[in-house]
Amino acid sequence: QVQLVESGGGLVQAGGSLRLSCVASGSIYRITAWGWYREAPGKPREMVATITGAGTAVYTDSVKGRFTISGDNAKNTVYLQMNNLKPEDTAVYYCNAEQAYYDDTGPGTENYWGQGTQVTVSS
Repeated sequence: QVQLVESGGGLVQAGGSLRLSCVASGSIYRITAWGWYREAPGKPREMVATITGAGTAVYTDSVKGRFTISGDNAKNTVYLQMNNLKPEDTAVYYCNAEQAYYDDTGPGTENYWGQGTQVTVSS
C-alpha cells in the first residue's frame, strides 16, 4: 500500500498563490504518474493536472497558464503551484499516484488517493 499526504491548502484572496505538496510513503516501487484532482461542492471530481515519470504534464483548460505541476522522484513528492487563484478554484484538492506492478498475472497499475486539502479563494 501507498499512503499519500497532501499539505499546503488554505484560504487566500483572489489573485494570490498557494503551493500544494503531496508526499508518498509505504510500498513504493514504481510510481509512473502523479495527478492533482479537485472536488467542489455539488460538482464531480475533476482532473486539474497530471504528470508522468518522464515529466510530461497535462492541465485542464481552466488552469493553463496559472498552475504548474512538478515532481521530485527522489523525494516521492509532487507539487502543484497555483498562481492567480480565482474563487472558482475553491475546492478540496486530492493527490493521486499511479503505480505500476508486475505479478503472476502480468502487468498492472494501482491507483492511490490522498485525503485531500481544502483550498478556498475569496473574492
